Amino acid sequence: MPDLVDTHAHLDDGSFDVDRPLMFERAEEAGVRRWIVPATDRGNWEAIERLCKSREGVFPAYGLHPLWTASHANAHLEELPSWLDGHAAVAVGEIGLDFYVEGLDAARQREVFERQLQVAKEHDLPVIVHARRAFEETIHTLRRVGGMRGVVHSYSGSEEQARQLFDLGFHIGIGGPVTYDRAQRIRRVVASMPLERLLLETDSPDQPCAHHRGERNEPAFMVDVLETVAALRGTTIDEIAATTTRNAEALFSLGD
Repeated sequence: MPDLVDTHAHLDDGSFDVDRPLMFERAEEAGVRRWIVPATDRGNWEAIERLCKSREGVFPAYGLHPLWTASHANAHLEELPSWLDGHAAVAVGEIGLDFYVEGLDAARQREVFERQLQVAKEHDLPVIVHARRAFEETIHTLRRVGGMRGVVHSYSGSEEQARQLFDLGFHIGIGGPVTYDRAQRIRRVVASMPLERLLLETDSPDQPCAHHRGERNEPAFMVDVLETVAALRGTTIDEIAATTTRNAEALFSLGD
């Protein structure tokens, strides 16, 4: 049985309130035994902390997501460093840029993103980055800030953009979308990329794999992602499981 880390799962989401213990049991039966839970706004930092303290193997990341930019007050940005000082975290996240959703304030997104990158540098933490229709600017910002490490989760960019991220020392997170036959670009990226830069994720409860289309996503379904990646690379699920778990342990200091 594989030993897997779901490197991006919003397990504090209300959709899991009805069966969260069973969800964890299903995940463990599938070989997914550790989970990283990133925050989205200031309002769920405490809930994530409680969840992570309630179960072994669940690790928190704290940050301000670009989709909720309108609700991110300057006070929240100012509080993040002191929160990290007093609350153990494996990363700053979920942070980034989203130019896909209409009506978001791009200038404010940039301000919030860059400040959080600086906070991560100051605390020597990796970042979990959301980038949607914003890959070029995200890469430019990471290069300009410099000295960063982390993952661009739910990766959907090009092979060239992926190479630029690898050159910066970043990983990419791959989840349910890779299981769809039509996802040819990301499948090409996965088939040829350096395996030491790959992380597996679900983005639960969103982005279910092809076999669970239309359902609530959950960590147990990550096995479908594992099998797809192994097939694309012409190797075994054991190799992909061992390498991606080792990648996650190193990036997020899960062995410390």
